[in-house]
Amino acid sequence: MRIVLTLLTILWASPWSLLGIFAGLLGLLTGGRARRVGMALEFHGGAVTWFLRHCPNSPMAMTMGHTILGLTDAALDITRDHEWVHVRQYARWGPLFIPAYLYFSTVLWFQGKDPYRDNPFEREAYGDTD
Repeated sequence: MRIVLTLLTILWASPWSLLGIFAGLLGLLTGGRARRVGMALEFHGGAVTWFLRHCPNSPMAMTMGHTILGLTDAALDITRDHEWVHVRQYARWGPLFIPAYLYFSTVLWFQGKDPYRDNPFEREAYGDTD
């Protein structure tokens, strides 16, 4: 039964995982590296590094479903606990995670708050790693 629940969770988050895998494959084609950690795939280097450096706030890492993109191997090590909270959030929210994340960020921005740090998803992730 546990295997069935695990597979359902992976399937539920799969639309975003596939996007992360696509980005990771581009990274691999441009000199990046990959590894599996638990139920997640981690990619770093190549186009992944370029992508993250051009994102707002230049994150060290970013989670997309069960895929974690990092600037470097060391960045993935540093951010792993935080990013794994996001993996679990994707497992709960599935394809609704990004719309919910953007909704909260937009509302917070209109309220004059920090759309990243005050986002409940980030607060949960930082709370688990602080």
